[in-house]
Amino acid sequence: MTALAAFVFVRRTDGLRHPFGRDGEHHGRPAYRRTDGAVRCVWSPEEGWHCEIGGGLVTAYPLGGRADGPEPPEGPWRSFKDDRSYLYDLRVHGADG
Repeated sequence: MTALAAFVFVRRTDGLRHPFGRDGEHHGRPAYRRTDGAVRCVWSPEEGWHCEIGGGLVTAYPLGGRADGPEPPEGPWRSFKDDRSYLYDLRVHGADG
């Protein structure tokens, strides 16, 4: 199976799009980085699939709970940072624009 090359998180409240592309591997699975370089989407044995910023601070998880599949799951994710929280949809199709 070929790993995803790219995907996009689309914020539900306003349609803001955050595209991600492949960025090597992390714990033996594909890793992804937001195109502005600020956020990574990775898998780890402790957290499953999640998004993190510098220093490993986790900022998002799939809404349905821990995900351990070979790729980050499509569908709703919840982000959180400081006092803010948003719902995003991870979309594979349409990730290029």
